[in-house]
Amino acid sequence: MDTIALKEKKFNKMINLVSVVIPLVVAILFGVKLPNVEPLGFLPPIYASVNGLTAILLVIAVFAVKNRKLELHKKLMNTCILLSLGFLVMYVAYHMTSDSTSFGGEGIVKYIYYFILITHIILSIVIIPLVLRTYSKAYLKNYEAHRKLAKITFPLWLYVAVTGVVVYLMISPYYVH
Repeated sequence: MDTIALKEKKFNKMINLVSVVIPLVVAILFGVKLPNVEPLGFLPPIYASVNGLTAILLVIAVFAVKNRKLELHKKLMNTCILLSLGFLVMYVAYHMTSDSTSFGGEGIVKYIYYFILITHIILSIVIIPLVLRTYSKAYLKNYEAHRKLAKITFPLWLYVAVTGVVVYLMISPYYVH
């Protein structure tokens, strides 16, 4: 087995582990409420904005790579990964200090909201290994495999980023202030 294949095998083991551990830790921490801590109610608009910025940068990154601005593409993608990590930390911190907000809309809007929310949550879990595998392909300079996987990863990641903003906008009138 060549060196790149061995590295990819190692990356894949780490990616599989991280892809299971992150959703489990988030699910566990989501149920933990820190006692005697001021609720971090200021975080939802910030992490929604982080999702919006991620979506914008993902689109710019695609334009950059299509225009052969590979270094810019790389920097933008690294930024998107860091923004996603920042989102995750803020999201967990908010839910560890604040009660969940119930959606107050009724009728068809309620069904639309829950459809968007459920698909957002499911795809936010699915996107973890996709982003990491796509990133590792580029890191290992397997650009053909990177491009092929990015064609799947990009629209899903963009959907997760955009629907994160939509979910926030739809539920924000129901936050308790």
